[in-house]
Amino acid sequence: MTKIVTPPEPEHEINLREALEERYLAYALSTIMHRALPDVRDGLKPVHRRVLYAMRQLKLEPGQGFKKSARVVGDVIGRYHPHGDQSVYDALVRLAQSFSVRYPLVDGQGNFGNVDGDNAAAMRYTEARLTEVSARLLDGIDEDTVDFRETYDGEDSEPVVLPGAFPQLLANGAAGIAVGMATSIPPHNAAELCEAALHLIKHPNARTEKLVDFVKGPDFPTGGTIVETREAIIEAYETGRGGFRVRATWEQEDLPRGLWQIVVTEIPYQVQKSKLVEKIAELLQARKLPLLEDVRDESAEEIRLVLVPRAKTVDPAHLMESLYRATELENRISLNMNVLSAGQVPRVMSLREALRAWLEHRKEVLVRRSNFRLDKIEKRLEVLEGYLKAYLNLDEVIRIIREEDEPKASLIKRFKLTDNQAEAILNMRLRSLRKLEEMEIKGEHKKLTDEQKALRTLVKSDDKLWARVSDEIKNVKASFGPKTELGKRRTIFADAPKVDFVPVDAMIEREPITVVCSKKGWIRSMKGHLSGDTDFKFKEGDGSRFMLHAETTDKLLLFATDGRFYTLDAARLPGGRGNGEPVRLMIDLDESHDVVELFVHRSGRKLIVASHEGNGFIVPEDEVVAMRRAGKQVLNVTGTDEAVACATVQGTHVAVIGENRKLLIFSVKELNEMTRGKGVRLQRYAEKGLGDVKTFTLKEGLTVYDKGGRARTHTDLKDWVGARAQAGRLPPKGFTSERKFGGPFGAA
Repeated sequence: MTKIVTPPEPEHEINLREALEERYLAYALSTIMHRALPDVRDGLKPVHRRVLYAMRQLKLEPGQGFKKSARVVGDVIGRYHPHGDQSVYDALVRLAQSFSVRYPLVDGQGNFGNVDGDNAAAMRYTEARLTEVSARLLDGIDEDTVDFRETYDGEDSEPVVLPGAFPQLLANGAAGIAVGMATSIPPHNAAELCEAALHLIKHPNARTEKLVDFVKGPDFPTGGTIVETREAIIEAYETGRGGFRVRATWEQEDLPRGLWQIVVTEIPYQVQKSKLVEKIAELLQARKLPLLEDVRDESAEEIRLVLVPRAKTVDPAHLMESLYRATELENRISLNMNVLSAGQVPRVMSLREALRAWLEHRKEVLVRRSNFRLDKIEKRLEVLEGYLKAYLNLDEVIRIIREEDEPKASLIKRFKLTDNQAEAILNMRLRSLRKLEEMEIKGEHKKLTDEQKALRTLVKSDDKLWARVSDEIKNVKASFGPKTELGKRRTIFADAPKVDFVPVDAMIEREPITVVCSKKGWIRSMKGHLSGDTDFKFKEGDGSRFMLHAETTDKLLLFATDGRFYTLDAARLPGGRGNGEPVRLMIDLDESHDVVELFVHRSGRKLIVASHEGNGFIVPEDEVVAMRRAGKQVLNVTGTDEAVACATVQGTHVAVIGENRKLLIFSVKELNEMTRGKGVRLQRYAEKGLGDVKTFTLKEGLTVYDKGGRARTHTDLKDWVGARAQAGRLPPKGFTSERKFGGPFGAA
């Protein structure tokens, strides 16, 4: 019979909340520091660093023989990494995949997977060694260039960081998810990074705009075409957050009888070709690609996807535009440069900060390497000076060694030698006693003395240190420059496409519709242009908020409190039977945010957007059209701030009314035109915030609408005209009591 043992009561009470918080924090820090985030200095996560170091310890240098990957994995998990062998092997495999890593760190032999998404062979079948890039990352690791720490079991030591002579962080990128944070860094061209670093050495305060002249954007191993504007790229590198739209590279291939087909030669980064083809085939079967007839994968070593149009009269650009919108032939690569600064603090860095951190690390490595060499020279010079004393008194030295019981002590006393000098003399071989050897020792002594002097000058001079770092970077640039097969840029740039183009418009019959969106975000469309007094049915507790007259070929723009614009196709809205569908099912709008404005897109218009704190700017309407469900960030809001107003720009002046019911009017010319940002201050508030904004022509007067839709125009407004960012004053008599100007969107 099993005896039940009651655990002893604790000696003191345990606060469960504090205990759990302490353990969760320890876990979070462990994940951030030792697993998920790369170090800004060498661009590596701990597992990748351990793999490379273990391979060096196994003498798997470039140009040497291969060894089984299982041997490498065994050494890593046995000596440095107490985790699963599969996770370590997966890390090793990725470092060897030329389609995953821009500059492979591992030279793999065997099946290491392919772009179709097939897995690598088992570790017992594959072999690996280091590449030239890895050799540069590890160069000087035995020369006291970096710190070492004990391994998990305390039986060995491992490097905290690698010397990192190659700009690994930005060249190969990184991706990882930690607790409460993540990192996503796309790969870049190493030669461009070196150019930017060299410029940064000469101009430490260089702006991001200048650095982007060198680092034009990511350079993906799979090629493709980046279609972001220069302004968006600069902002992403300045803030360390953003994204890049990457499209497949294609060409038109002419066939007999006027026929043609499209051949895709490069697909976006991190897209599996087999799944891409399957997705296109599924859309074809579902008849969601009206311009496409067939898709074929004719790839061998090079990618070759053949797209057959429905008819030879189809515009190739229209066909590709429809595919970009519906498939992963266009992919968005995010940028989030969240890295470990100096191996300790996780933070988001800009391009300049990341490059600067790498340069500072290279300078520190150079100083430590120089001091290491100085120490070696000092010890060797000590021995050489002892040899020279021995040669000057060779007969006496031989006599002491032959006759004295304690020759070491006698030598030290007789010739005033150090312990190391005496030991070296006693260990000297007889062949070294020839006359020529004395001359060689003197020559070596002079050579080392000159080197010692040069190194001491180097360590003491900041300019000389940076000059040496520059030479090292130039060497890297030459080895991986645009003239080399590995170094030439693979990803090209193109102008951002016009997003107001809808390829399937030609397939949609143009019909008038009425779009209705409720207060709770349920949207639907009904045939014809219905009047405003139509009785629409809603769910209990819900009611009408937006009613728009549109056509089936129109696009609808939705502005939300998160400052994003979302695009809806009028033809794809649910029908008028029932209550429609939640608009959140059509776009990626978070539950914590609400709809600010919904209106029909009109090309060429300009909009004014504003936040609750009173910041805003003018944006061209063509620039806010979004291609994705995630929408397009236009008005930047942080903390408790949120977007509250959107209006068309039509007139000479801007009217702003706050929640405190104070009115301010100022010229439209005082507002900046931007595509994205926080904007400038429209009105100043002691408390509360902005209620509404509107543009109008001052000579014609300001028209406001009450709850019943009745309009009233105020013309005598000179007392309310002022400069932007003023507080304003209470509106004139007869002004609506609402904190809104009212009226339909775009009304004068």
